[in-house]
Amino acid sequence: MGSRPDGRRTLRAKFLRITIPLIFLSVIGVFSIIEVMTHLNTVARLERTLAGLADTQAAALANPLWNLDHEQIRLALEAVVTNREILSASVLGEDNQLMSTAGAVPEGTSGSDLMHLNREIVFDAGAGPKTIGTLEFVATRGFVWEQTRNRLVIAAIIALLAVSIEVAAALYALATIIGRPLQELLKAINRAKSGAAREPVAWHSSDELGQVIAAFNEMQELQQAYEKDLREARDTLEDRVRERTAELARARDESLMARARLGDAIEAISEGFSLYDKEDRLVIANSRYNEILNLKDLTDIRLMQPGRDFRTILQAAVDHGLIEDALEDVDGWIEERVNRHRNPGKAHVQRYANGRWVRVSERRTQDGGTVAVYSDITELKQREEELASKSSQLEQLSKQLSKYLAPQLYESIFQGRQEVKIAATRKKLTVFFSDIADFTETAERMESEELTQLLNHYLTEMSRIALDHGATIDKYVGDAIVIFFGDPQSRGVKEDAKACVRMAIEMRQRMKELAEEWREAGIARPLRCRMGIHTDFCTVGNFGSEDRLDYTIIGRGVNIASRLESLATPGEILLSFETHAHVAEEIACEAQGEVEVKGLAYPIATYRVAQDGRKALLDGHRLEARSLLEADPSSLSETDRAQAVTMLKEALHRFSAASSPSPDE
Repeated sequence: MGSRPDGRRTLRAKFLRITIPLIFLSVIGVFSIIEVMTHLNTVARLERTLAGLADTQAAALANPLWNLDHEQIRLALEAVVTNREILSASVLGEDNQLMSTAGAVPEGTSGSDLMHLNREIVFDAGAGPKTIGTLEFVATRGFVWEQTRNRLVIAAIIALLAVSIEVAAALYALATIIGRPLQELLKAINRAKSGAAREPVAWHSSDELGQVIAAFNEMQELQQAYEKDLREARDTLEDRVRERTAELARARDESLMARARLGDAIEAISEGFSLYDKEDRLVIANSRYNEILNLKDLTDIRLMQPGRDFRTILQAAVDHGLIEDALEDVDGWIEERVNRHRNPGKAHVQRYANGRWVRVSERRTQDGGTVAVYSDITELKQREEELASKSSQLEQLSKQLSKYLAPQLYESIFQGRQEVKIAATRKKLTVFFSDIADFTETAERMESEELTQLLNHYLTEMSRIALDHGATIDKYVGDAIVIFFGDPQSRGVKEDAKACVRMAIEMRQRMKELAEEWREAGIARPLRCRMGIHTDFCTVGNFGSEDRLDYTIIGRGVNIASRLESLATPGEILLSFETHAHVAEEIACEAQGEVEVKGLAYPIATYRVAQDGRKALLDGHRLEARSLLEADPSSLSETDRAQAVTMLKEALHRFSAASSPSPDE
């Protein structure tokens, strides 16, 4: 029996041993070459793309970096790192200081996969190109290696399938199924390598090679779509950069124009103007500011330039002696002024060494700065001083004038309640007349200086009492005094009458006290006065001419009061019936009978005020002289008994004086 042929030595086995490795090696070799070339091409293309992008971005960032537009730089960098190959992007200034950055290199990234691209950022400001910064990219080849590895895996799979197909289909499969599609595929690869327009491989089959070709076609489509998106993104980015650049240019022009308009506006105002930022640095000030404050010397030494600190300017002004208010306490004044500048409130006034007075109005701006308006009020201050001087003179004049007018009349005129014009009204007044008995004889016995001093003393004391009771002093006629109650102020006819009689009683009492003082001073015959009081309708007001007026009273009531005064004996207060009717319940009076008055067709009933002028109140009842004599002392209180004794003593003294002849008689 013949031996079976060794399967390992058969032609098929040899073919398989030779063909499979060859086919496998050839397929692997072909795909490896293709992938290596593809990888190198992809890396080269990526490097060119990134280099172009770096150049484009360096040019686009020149203007934002020149204008220090950090926001625009940041947006540009963030747009760049959206590319998956770019891990981070940074912009460095002229001094290699980091201006802005976007993205970051992930930890664990292999350094061999990283690519560093640097581009100088050049800007031409009109004096030639100038490097103003550096753009740095950090990119990765990891995505390219990942694609290569993926394709190598696919290639290995295809190789295995191809070997299987070759073994199954033998030479036919090698020539028909593998050779032709591979040629088409190689053509497509060559076209892609040469940079020609990519066309899909025209091979349609469902075998592994067909899948490879389909995958290749799909990969080309994806690559085309990616390149298209990249071009569109680049175009969009360039358009946005151009638009933003144009917007920045317009904004810059508008800002310059607005600043120029602002400068013209503040230069046109008549007040001094200054603006400080939130750091208290000068932003702008007009020439009127320097003119008002006399700061020309400060501008010469460049202290008033924008950017200067407020305290520095203030210190320089104080050191030059420009501010009068700061001369006494320089440090304290500066601290107070700086605090007021940082916390502005109401307007305040400053006095400068050049004689100017300036009102400073400050307020905070929305961004934390301070705007100040300086108004020259020197003329206003001068007018205030003149007005104060005139007011002082007027006050002195009014004080002097008040000596010639009754206090009530003076207040009424100066408070505007009464007009100074010829006018009069009818009112019911209580009129008081008094004069000094035997004044002519007294005047002949005394020197004029002594008489003047004595008379002035008498009139001063009587006037003080009159004013204390609210009287209106009409006039002094030699030794006579004319007083009335009821105008320009009145408490009512009855109360006015009571006030007048109480005044007369106090005057009589004061005359007794003065008589003792005068005797001690060597005057043998002290002054004694007599008084007359009448209540009646009178005409009161301003009488005279347009050039000179006299505030006085006229009428029948004045004549009657004068007549009563002349009928009274020294030390006596004589009332008319009209006055007595108003005061009878409070003032003790004695009827004196009727008297004839010249000019009246009827007599006038008269009453004399008792010495103490009061009616005694004992046990709650009014007692006349008879009741007082008949009263039971044991039924009276200690106070009432003391009052009764006083009244009896006064009555005894009055009757004794009446029974003895007068020294004047």
